[in-house]
Amino acid sequence: MAGRGTPATQALTKARADFTVHEYDHDPAAGSYGLEAAEALGVPPERVFKTLVAQVDGALHVAVVPVTGGLDLKGLAAAVGKKRAAMADPTLAERTTGYVRGGISPLGQRKRLPTVVDASAEKHPTVFVSAGRRGLEVELSPADLVRLTGATVAPIAAAS
Repeated sequence: MAGRGTPATQALTKARADFTVHEYDHDPAAGSYGLEAAEALGVPPERVFKTLVAQVDGALHVAVVPVTGGLDLKGLAAAVGKKRAAMADPTLAERTTGYVRGGISPLGQRKRLPTVVDASAEKHPTVFVSAGRRGLEVELSPADLVRLTGATVAPIAAAS
């Protein structure tokens, strides 16, 4: 995959991180990209994390939360010491990160955004996040995810 990988896998390789790429056949009709990934890869959905882009007091931030729930916008704002958060416009999220919706990775983004990873990630030896396109996930340690994204860890997941 080296050389022709996604910006996410290239960033992981450049950082000499320990990671595994998992590919599966993406179904365009899938209702949830993250739950589809968990099922296709045969892993518990609480180990698969989705990457969401939100506006926090007008600035874009990345939130990485389990696919089993949503994002607590108030929790995200509090985690970064701000007042108000709202989901970002999907087109703006795609343009800023360089990835398409359903394939936004917290790694290798066009413009590195402040990132918050949900604290539940630390309960697992490894977690799965998008590798930069639909049907492609990368498995890595939560510590590497936090280190490579410069993330804050906080309880930002909302129950579904």
